Amino acid sequence: MNRERLPYELEASWKEKDMAGGETVDAQVLIMRTNGCCWAKAGNGGCTMCGYRSASLTGVTEEDLNKQIDLALSKYKGEPFVKIYTSGSFFDTNEIPESIRERIFSEYSGCKRILVESRPEFLTSDLVSTLPGTLTVALGMESSDEEVLRTCINKGFTAAQSKAAGELLKDGGIGVRTYLLLKPLYLTESRAIDGAVESARFADPFSDEISINPLNVQHATVVERLWKRGEFRSPWIWSLIEVMKRLSGTVNSRIMSSPSGGGSQRGVHNCGKCDHDALAAIERFSFTQDPKDLEVQCECKSTWERYMQSERLLGTADDLGRAFGSDLMIR
Repeated sequence: MNRERLPYELEASWKEKDMAGGETVDAQVLIMRTNGCCWAKAGNGGCTMCGYRSASLTGVTEEDLNKQIDLALSKYKGEPFVKIYTSGSFFDTNEIPESIRERIFSEYSGCKRILVESRPEFLTSDLVSTLPGTLTVALGMESSDEEVLRTCINKGFTAAQSKAAGELLKDGGIGVRTYLLLKPLYLTESRAIDGAVESARFADPFSDEISINPLNVQHATVVERLWKRGEFRSPWIWSLIEVMKRLSGTVNSRIMSSPSGGGSQRGVHNCGKCDHDALAAIERFSFTQDPKDLEVQCECKSTWERYMQSERLLGTADDLGRAFGSDLMIR
């Protein structure tokens, strides 16, 4: 039986490793319960892959948010890096009122680094001028391809808007982490790889870090509906490794990935036998940036290559492994 979700409780919190000041450090991660993403609530269905609306409620008050901060502080053990996520945008005052934002920055003023997320429309020159220099803002650009943003993701803003927001933040001395989506809906595996590489090169001039996020099938989304019908396969880990290899040494930004649901059928996965080692390689590379850390061996790499060849020959992005069985893969 599911316990009632209360508005004064954090959605989740945990500790993990990340980078701050060029060093690997401990990070406190918080997901706050807010009134939800404005885009998801706008009556247009929101982003096709996003199930984070389930992390939001209605009627969350400023008092509720203050209690969530109190709870976060009770768990804080002096980590140099703090990441604060909501189901939408940190700078949307319907989610995080200005007073709450100011309290968060004050309470964590001793941190080396704070990270929050925002859609680009909430970022203005007046706002940026008030932000602490320890802040990094994560921009969910997802893709530099405007047609992909419009048709495959339903993002509600353009790559040009993300670029403008990133440049505004950089000019204001604020760090920028750009999120890119690996394998948006309707794209074949090979097109998804090419698109992620192209998007990273587009984002590099206005980014300090580029996080490649393989699509994870979340509940109650358009992606889940098609995934259940066999019309979508989460990306291969080999595809993520390929993107990182192509970008390594060609961009100035730190290339990283921390896949959600990695190794599961809903998340980025290979054959199952090599998933753990392949994901560990990606984690190592995310910190070292050494392409040697991406070297993984498994016989399923040839299956991945045949899978992409089959997609090209058949002209489909359906999950061929589920639809036809491995015997029909091109050998």
